[in-house]
Amino acid sequence: MIAHIFTWQRKIQLQISAPLLREREGYLDYLLENGVSRQRVRTAAGMLLHIVRLLSMEKMRPVRASEIDEACSHWLRDPSAHYTRVVGPTSAESFNGLALRWLRFHESLATPEPLDELDAALHEFLSSQRSKGLAGETIRGHKCYLAAFLTWVRAHSLSLQSIKLIDIENYIASKGVEGWKPRSIATLTRSLRCFFRYANERGWTRSRFTSDIKSPRVARYAALPQGPKWSDVRRMLDTKDLPQSPLRAKAILTLLSIYGLRVSELTAILLNDFDWQNGSFFVRRAKRGLIQKYPITVELEEAILRYQQRERPSCTCRQLFVTVRPPHRRIGTQTVQNLVTKRMRALGIQTERSGPHALRHACATQLLKMGASLRDIADFLGHRDLRSVSIYAKLDRDLLKKVADFKMGFI
Repeated sequence: MIAHIFTWQRKIQLQISAPLLREREGYLDYLLENGVSRQRVRTAAGMLLHIVRLLSMEKMRPVRASEIDEACSHWLRDPSAHYTRVVGPTSAESFNGLALRWLRFHESLATPEPLDELDAALHEFLSSQRSKGLAGETIRGHKCYLAAFLTWVRAHSLSLQSIKLIDIENYIASKGVEGWKPRSIATLTRSLRCFFRYANERGWTRSRFTSDIKSPRVARYAALPQGPKWSDVRRMLDTKDLPQSPLRAKAILTLLSIYGLRVSELTAILLNDFDWQNGSFFVRRAKRGLIQKYPITVELEEAILRYQQRERPSCTCRQLFVTVRPPHRRIGTQTVQNLVTKRMRALGIQTERSGPHALRHACATQLLKMGASLRDIADFLGHRDLRSVSIYAKLDRDLLKKVADFKMGFI
């Protein structure tokens, strides 16, 4: 493997004589299989020697992130490690990134130890939520809100044992002063209630005030759907000057707009989810845990096939949409978010929301205008019940009359 990458015997001997040859070769082989150029693999191989040396690794072991940071500091100060190039502003990022990826590849990156009881409590709570089968997006939301709250708790010299209801109310009130909207504050309070319910069960708190954490009143159907007009959606789909990877962008926008998929559902689509012979494809619903079947429209067929045949790299990743740069892997939700937001801004599309979820709103609104019932829309979007889509009935009084009988029967 090493002899296949390098041509100079001196470099080959350096690689072979260093510790963890098999582990280094395994990762380098993985990079080559996933389309990384031989030049970049050679660079990675050379840097792995420094990583192994500075981490004092004679065999694979769990490595903490703090160890990698310390090794990186030594590497940046070590002149012998840079005799062929100058240390640049991204050198530390390159060293840390490669070390983290290599250790994760071998499952040898140690789980960070909690800083204090608050971190330990948050870690245990999130683990309990994962064991219950909650969606990844829900858990990430809990983590985001609760980590910020616990930082506030530390700043005010509080603990789980000493915290009182008035403290939580003050924190929630501070979010309103900062300009948070009622819906965001309501989401925060749900995370807090869920966390303190678990804390009460574990005996971490003295008082049981979970039910007293009040959420602001949010009228579920007060606002109209916040998606772009369908004419603007068509402009997004029909435009030719799409950003990097235009064929991938076209396929993504088609699935988000025509089928109203959630971002997590879109990024989870596999290559073999498409049944081209029968003209259908399958979607794994994020919130219902079900697999839903959809027909493949002519527009989607053209977009997907063009992306697969002309732009999608050949790699082992089974997800339909993969990263542009190797090693190719499933695209992240932020990539999709950036794609939609930038496209809307570039076309001058004015809407309350500018992300992928806005296209989901636009899809539902268009379905209603085409005469679909609320039940049809709920099923199409993968909602649990009609209450999630009743907001769209406000768009047109005539349409509201068409579904009135159905709504009365539901209520």
